[in-house]
Amino acid sequence: MQVKIPMKKFQILLTNDDGIQSPGLWAAAEALSPLGYVHVVAPREQYSGAGRSLPSNSDGAVCPKQVQVNGKEWTVYSVGGSPAQTVLHAALEIVPVPLDLAVSGINYGENVGTGITASGTVGAALEAAGLGIPALAVSLETDVAHHLSHSSEVDFSAAAYFTLHFARLLLSRRLPADVQVLKVDVPRDATADTPWETTRLSPLQYFESVPPPPRDWGQSGLVGYRVMSHPEQDRPDTDIYALRVRRTVAVTPLSLDFTSRVGLDDFDDLLRGETKSQP
Repeated sequence: MQVKIPMKKFQILLTNDDGIQSPGLWAAAEALSPLGYVHVVAPREQYSGAGRSLPSNSDGAVCPKQVQVNGKEWTVYSVGGSPAQTVLHAALEIVPVPLDLAVSGINYGENVGTGITASGTVGAALEAAGLGIPALAVSLETDVAHHLSHSSEVDFSAAAYFTLHFARLLLSRRLPADVQVLKVDVPRDATADTPWETTRLSPLQYFESVPPPPRDWGQSGLVGYRVMSHPEQDRPDTDIYALRVRRTVAVTPLSLDFTSRVGLDDFDDLLRGETKSQP
């Protein structure tokens, strides 16, 4: 059932980590345009894997561009910086009005499991949430070979449909206090009819790190990664299991509160070596 929202000119920030030229960004822009004014502010270059970083060597240069979206002329902005930095520039100096929603994506490649803190897509959404803006991070499962590309072989239509769907939800409903970001991961074979389910973040490492090829250590060499081989071993309520095993859209609520969910009094006793007396 389609969610109805009040007639209002919503102000939406759209960013990503794949850069201003990414087809995934423009698929999201087109999908979101019926909701209100979409302010596109994205990194000037490819910036995957940046997390929520704020590099001190970024130049912060802002470059306006004119583009055609849905037959209309849009002014969009590229920023010399990380995804999180583009959010800050957008909120602090580019967008002249308060923002109702921030959307990050659509990313080339899924963002699931413990590695999401390395994701520039999720990092941008977390930065927006830190400014008090409800945030949505959308990623599409793709081959690793496409992660740093702007390949036209990738079909973003289903991911765009779910970007619009969950943007409508976030604009029409108040989330619980401990939910600041909604993370959405779409299977590569999804359609608009693919079911979605609410999941928790998997405790597993989805992208497994692999060492550089043998070399002299003084030579260049980058740590690589590969996709985990047995997702069926994960718990059935996680984002990895939903995406890879059930082939559903994984919708995961995220909190800015990274505090472990332990009893702080008992944990304090553990650190101090104290044991509570039995009654």
